Amino acid sequence: MLDREGFRPNVGIILLNHRNQVFWGKRIRTHSWQFPQGGIKHGESPEQAMFRELHEEVGLLPDHVRIVARTRDWLRYEVPMHFIRKDARGHYKGQKQIWFLLQLTGRDCDMNLRATSHPEFDAWRWHEYWVPLETVIEFKRDVYQLALSELARFLPRPQGQPNRFLRGGLRGVTRRDAETSLEGSADGSGSHL
Repeated sequence: MLDREGFRPNVGIILLNHRNQVFWGKRIRTHSWQFPQGGIKHGESPEQAMFRELHEEVGLLPDHVRIVARTRDWLRYEVPMHFIRKDARGHYKGQKQIWFLLQLTGRDCDMNLRATSHPEFDAWRWHEYWVPLETVIEFKRDVYQLALSELARFLPRPQGQPNRFLRGGLRGVTRRDAETSLEGSADGSGSHL
């Protein structure tokens, strides 16, 4: 199922543990690591596809997770021609994805990479939120960066603590300036960043 521009609808999953570490899966028989993802079947909503893929790839059920957030819009990547099957060339361009940020409410032992007869991963680990994108196949890296950046603001954090997972920040503002501004804003006298 492709859209008019040649992109296949897909979902991506960023799964968090209680320490805001992310599930990082090693593609079966490769040295490539990635987040769980998969296509949306005809008639499925992105949420239905996400739960199906979560079970197929990681073995988790809806009761094992809580949806924290999802991307507002589709994030797209094009697949290089040499990765496209010959019979799909000229029609298929790549994938458009809705990304979900999930919180694991179950346990690590609830995960099962062999939940189906066609496993996607042969190993997994927890990794810090900003995963090393050099281990992701090159044409997916920008989408990973966009998804991680958009969803970082929804990461659970202790009350009153700034989100240490946000990247970037304001140009020309030092960390000390930002902390001073945040302290001042608590009593209404400072500006909001």
